[in-house]
Amino acid sequence: MAGINSTSPPPPFQVQPPPSAFCDSSSKLLPFVYNLTIFYAEANLRGDEAPLVATSVVMFVLAVLFFILNVFSRSSDVSTILNPTVRLILSTSLSLFLPATSYLFSEAKNAVGQTADLSVRARTILMWMFLVELLRKKVEAILVTAGMHGYSDTIHSASRVVWLGSLVFFNLRSAGKKALYGTLWVLAAAKLVQRFVTVELGKRSFAYGRNPQLLASYMTQMLKLQGQDNHGPAGSDVLKRCNYAVIGEEELKKEAGPKGYKLDELEKAILDTDSSSSVITVGKIWAFAEKDPMLRSDPKLKRLCLSFALFKLLRRRLEEFPITDAEASNCRDLVFKGLWQEGMVGEDAIQVFSDELQFLCEYYHSVLPVVFASPFFFVHNYILFPIIVWAFCILMLISCSNGDVAYALDSFRTDNYVMSGGMLRMARCVLGKVWESLSTPFVFCGVDISITILLILAFAYEEVWEFIVFLLSNWFMVSLLCSHTSTPEWRTHPLLRRIIPSIVSVRNTMNQPKVCFKQFSVLRFSRLSLPLPTREVPEEAKTLIMERLARVSRDAPLSNGMSVLRSAEHRLSIQSHELSWACKSDSIAEVILTWHIATALLDATCRRQRGTRPEDGRDVPAAEGHAA
Repeated sequence: MAGINSTSPPPPFQVQPPPSAFCDSSSKLLPFVYNLTIFYAEANLRGDEAPLVATSVVMFVLAVLFFILNVFSRSSDVSTILNPTVRLILSTSLSLFLPATSYLFSEAKNAVGQTADLSVRARTILMWMFLVELLRKKVEAILVTAGMHGYSDTIHSASRVVWLGSLVFFNLRSAGKKALYGTLWVLAAAKLVQRFVTVELGKRSFAYGRNPQLLASYMTQMLKLQGQDNHGPAGSDVLKRCNYAVIGEEELKKEAGPKGYKLDELEKAILDTDSSSSVITVGKIWAFAEKDPMLRSDPKLKRLCLSFALFKLLRRRLEEFPITDAEASNCRDLVFKGLWQEGMVGEDAIQVFSDELQFLCEYYHSVLPVVFASPFFFVHNYILFPIIVWAFCILMLISCSNGDVAYALDSFRTDNYVMSGGMLRMARCVLGKVWESLSTPFVFCGVDISITILLILAFAYEEVWEFIVFLLSNWFMVSLLCSHTSTPEWRTHPLLRRIIPSIVSVRNTMNQPKVCFKQFSVLRFSRLSLPLPTREVPEEAKTLIMERLARVSRDAPLSNGMSVLRSAEHRLSIQSHELSWACKSDSIAEVILTWHIATALLDATCRRQRGTRPEDGRDVPAAEGHAA
């Protein structure tokens, strides 16, 4: 919020608040509070001004809703993905802000005429519009894939920023006020340009937007060089020989052809055992982990790099670059002959797949730029960019005062009461008067102040949260691990070598998302219970899932249940003959549904016979869902 020129005395016979326990006798505070409350003091709440007051109340409700959802929807973990429902509500709230604030600003501007400077209320609404524009990008996904939405979103954002700039430079007269709102406009424009440049560079980069095309050629040529060995090593040796690219394949010299890219330096890159080469593969990380104390003490770090390499292969499939049979066979051998036979438990193996899917979801739905996370991007985005923005803000301040630096600083402070430290005093005064007398002008003035404070807090929270999530993201960790593997300076420098352990220690103290399944039962279906319950997958179930998949990878046939009925345990049972009909259907969905209903009926019967207590039966729905 911006203040008024301190030389303007308040008109007589108005509702200027007298000094009290909440309002001091400051020569700046009382005129500012007066100008903030005069609209509601003179407004006819049952006449023409009623829609304006009602709109302010709606704005307050939207601001409270946005603040609550924005803060508490992310308090549980460091995910960069908003819940779809939360994102829909936040996007709707921000969409409703623009027409509401435009209506309020137009009425507040017309109330003082075309020649006078904007009133305090008009400038307050203008600040809402800037804060909403700065918050808007925090709930929109960053799409690196070319052609998904074109440039329509960018054009709409640019038009809003240009419109806000016209409101500032064509309506404000005071140099200090124009400098304050001009600084906000510079920040909004810089954020827009930053996002546009980042996404456009990502679309054209072989490391991000064009990576599926490059990776398809990489995998084809890599498998030809590597050959197929069906009776090769197992366990860690398979992973040490894995040439799946983690990062760096974009650095290879490439030549476009009718069947993709020809990578002339690929053989040298994958056969070179030196971890300092441009391409960091899974095998190089696994081999380096044996002699590196940090990676050897925390195997989750090297498995995270494997998840990232698998994510890149999965992304290829989604972007119409299908995986060949040779690649699929090689990937199965990597997982079941290498990862699974390395001796890990089912939970660790499932976590690899979970991290792979998390990378995929964040790539397409992240609202933060974690896809580009790297030390290089960190320096440019969080160090150099703020310096450049501050330089433009200072330039804006000076230009609004015709180059007079001393006058610029003085007008910036005197023309804006908030910038001289009066924000908290003003809020304390107004809210204190509301507490004392519940005066209508002060109540609605308190609503305006609350909207401003909530939006400012939401923006500050978003900026801090983005920085924290960036540092703690899996994307940044993978980039750091590859730098640690390929660059000796990262292992010897006294500061750099402490970065990864520090981030890992912070990540370990935060809530880690669990692998969960949605539970559905056709026997418990109710129109009132649309949200499906979520159950954490037990460790035993994860191990059994991996063991079953491992048997399938060894050409063990998938069964629709007939093999269980023919086993020694059930062969002589009468029920096995009665249930065999359920296994004869050619429809997979019908077989799954039949066994699901049978499991649910058996569970209900057994619990009635045993008289299971509620605490003993809490895991039964999970088991029922797993069996289904």
